[in-house]
Amino acid sequence: MKKQKIQKNDTLQEVNILKTKSVTQKEPSMKQQVQNLKGFRDFLPEEKRARDFVAATIATVFQTFGFEPLETPTLEYASLLLGKYGDEADKLVYSFQDRGDREVALRYDQTVPTSRVLAQYQNELPKYFRRYQIQNVFRADKPQKGRFREFTQCDCDIFESSSPLVDAELLAVYYSVYKKLGITSIQLKINDRQTLMDTISPFAIPEADVFSIIQSVDKLDKLSLEDVTKELVQKGLSAEDATQVLTAITSATQSENLQQIIAAALNLGVPENALVFTPTLARGLDYYTGMIFEGSIPEYTAGSVGGGGRYDNLIGELCGRDIAATGFAIGFDRTVEAVQQLGLLPSELNTSSKVLVTLFDEASFKTSLETATRLREAGIATEIYPTFDKLGKQFKVADQKNIPYVIIIGETELSDGTVTLKNMKTGEQKTATLAALLEDSKTF
Repeated sequence: MKKQKIQKNDTLQEVNILKTKSVTQKEPSMKQQVQNLKGFRDFLPEEKRARDFVAATIATVFQTFGFEPLETPTLEYASLLLGKYGDEADKLVYSFQDRGDREVALRYDQTVPTSRVLAQYQNELPKYFRRYQIQNVFRADKPQKGRFREFTQCDCDIFESSSPLVDAELLAVYYSVYKKLGITSIQLKINDRQTLMDTISPFAIPEADVFSIIQSVDKLDKLSLEDVTKELVQKGLSAEDATQVLTAITSATQSENLQQIIAAALNLGVPENALVFTPTLARGLDYYTGMIFEGSIPEYTAGSVGGGGRYDNLIGELCGRDIAATGFAIGFDRTVEAVQQLGLLPSELNTSSKVLVTLFDEASFKTSLETATRLREAGIATEIYPTFDKLGKQFKVADQKNIPYVIIIGETELSDGTVTLKNMKTGEQKTATLAALLEDSKTF
């Protein structure tokens, strides 16, 4: 087949069409495998409703504590992200060169981008700015249960205060999120990063600095003491020093700073049994400077459900002045999974629509549409069956979609100016005017 020639005056759209036609004519169409990338997920309606419910609950708690919403771009300059998380974490940053030859990277977390916001808008944001952010982040990690390459984080931070009170407030808001979701068994493992660093410093060597040792210590919740000791020896520590540093860490006591934070958190409503001092808790990222914590749900075994701590030096590196900061990230995907496993989702999340309005024939068509409109104006989520069909088939669709009520407008209802409301769970039917049904608060 003769190839069409692209003319000088063709528009960009026309050029693209010609190129597409050319490829189609030259190459026979091949059936493409249809699937998403490994580590990336689709969320069908039932799952999306569950996620929306959890996200809305989290946002409500954040707002109750006076936090303001923030959103940052998916892409940042790679130089902003790389070098902030540590060598091991840097390997998980999706970075590439864009079409403008710029080195860019996908958002790895929301802490560093927010630090950029604090630096960029430092003259516009209020003092003691407290923000929350619910967005997706990306990590080139190995996909496994509870771990994905794209996932949602929920961050909450307070800036420009070094007071132990704001650290305690972060513990309180974190606990309140899970209490609101119905998970009162949540445990907050807590430690002081400065105490940890002071304990490790005497054992640091050029081959294994403080941060390298911390990254190994951070694996104690997944690996045995013996395995972590071996890893430290592989990094260059002597067997004796590796044993001594782990012994020193496990026997550490609460710092005065941590004691003040815990005391304030108790006054803010966090139960004493929810705060668990854990001297081996390290939080592998390099930027933490003070209190650190991690959340875990005893009944949920896939891993921690987020955590955070104080990171006073990170923002100063970006804007040239010290800005104290403390915050956390909720592991959103794991939290949703835990809520589902524990059966804590409201039953009404099973459907988006509360009523299905049937379509009988041309005679009732207009009335059915007007009925659906009145229901929607009354704030009742309503679907219209999209075509004329047998009533049994319309009921079947309502069942498939878990729609609890069906409104029937047949010949009798049309002549009487009424509608028939069927409860799909009980099979009970009630005939009345639509106005009467809407006036009765117990109808739907």
